[in-house]
Amino acid sequence: MKKLFEKAQLKSLDLQNRVVMAPMTRARTSQPGNIPNDMMATYYQQRATAGLIISEATQISDDSQGYSFTPGVYTNEQVKGWQPVTKAAHEQGAAMFCQLWHVGRVSHPTFQKGELPIAPSALAPIETKVWISDDQGNGNMVDCIQPREMEQSDIDRVIKDFAYSAKRAIEAGFDGVEIHGGNGYLIDQFLRTNSNKRTDNYGGTRENRIRFLIEVVDAVIAAIGADKVGVRLAPFITFKDMNCPDIVPTILEASRQLQARDIAYMHLSEADWDDAPVIPESFRIELREIFTNTIIVAGSYTQERADDVLRKGYADLVAFGRPFVSNPDLVSRLEHDYELADLDGATLFGGNERGYTDYPAMQIAEIVD
Repeated sequence: MKKLFEKAQLKSLDLQNRVVMAPMTRARTSQPGNIPNDMMATYYQQRATAGLIISEATQISDDSQGYSFTPGVYTNEQVKGWQPVTKAAHEQGAAMFCQLWHVGRVSHPTFQKGELPIAPSALAPIETKVWISDDQGNGNMVDCIQPREMEQSDIDRVIKDFAYSAKRAIEAGFDGVEIHGGNGYLIDQFLRTNSNKRTDNYGGTRENRIRFLIEVVDAVIAAIGADKVGVRLAPFITFKDMNCPDIVPTILEASRQLQARDIAYMHLSEADWDDAPVIPESFRIELREIFTNTIIVAGSYTQERADDVLRKGYADLVAFGRPFVSNPDLVSRLEHDYELADLDGATLFGGNERGYTDYPAMQIAEIVD
């Protein structure tokens, strides 16, 4: 039996396999209010043969949004909208975590009631765009602008927003939350030297750059418990102007502190474009020595690469992103080496059921011995 399809344990959760559905922005919420809906419940239910589903990135507050139609989990309406989604996933056997994010400077005044986005420093990301749509789903990619540097009161409020939304996510039926600390969003901006020029206690040294992440994690742990908390980090992803020469040692130090808090898992987001940097095996070895709880990896994994990283012990679970979009029955297709369906990239963001819930499962004739 291939290791990818073995049952696994995530703290107190029994997972039906080691396949994870990665968080993917799909922008299908109901408006106004960025409310999850029945179409989303169908979408996740179709893919709930995974052991673990991590939801699309989900807002923690009004000012944490950077793309149109992305969901929140901080209002009563949003919580109520998520409940059928988590119920549908659980009915098919999957555990489900809610990925919480604040986009920081990767935003636009459209999402900020006309105000500037907030960030660790007043530095505009270079060649970074966000998707802005009208009510009919007709959208365009728009350049980000120079943000406003966060004051201490902003930092304190955002930390509280993470903790509050974590509690609301549990009310919504999620088994836990994943704190998005990668891919150039707010927490990642604090971690990187080139986007964090603050002169106060949150800037400068490696220890101070880790501080915001750890304070968010501690607040969320206090709200829902360490066994329900995962963290996503992306040391080798440099888009959104996030190249930082000190990021790998910073991530390793953060990993030590996260292990000390006994969180449920770390989710390593790996670069997945054609000429992406290859993660050195030495990094995987060092990370595994530091972080002994569950490690999830994600980034253009095939079944063969997944089994290899699992066998070597560098990871415990493997997340798949785009293949899950066009293959709702991805687990079965991987297990039986069936061909994967192609993805229609034009339907990724916004719209209706087309390119969302209308990808068919493969019709497989039952084999009788």
